[in-house]
Amino acid sequence: MSAIFNFQSLLLVIILLICTCTYIKAQVPSLLDKNKTGVLGLFWKLARIGERLSPYVSLACIAMAVSMMIN
Repeated sequence: MSAIFNFQSLLLVIILLICTCTYIKAQVPSLLDKNKTGVLGLFWKLARIGERLSPYVSLACIAMAVSMMIN
């Protein structure tokens, strides 16, 4: 079953994308800063979400980890 049809998997993919884009922007900022529009702009936007909402993203990561351990 793909992540589109399973809500928990879709949330996991989104959280991992946010964390990955934020990490890449912290390590190599020029890679994401030049692509602020278009399809690749989505990764820049995900990195901005990770930077600005980092406490909430980390809480979401912890909640997802606990949820996966229970199931």
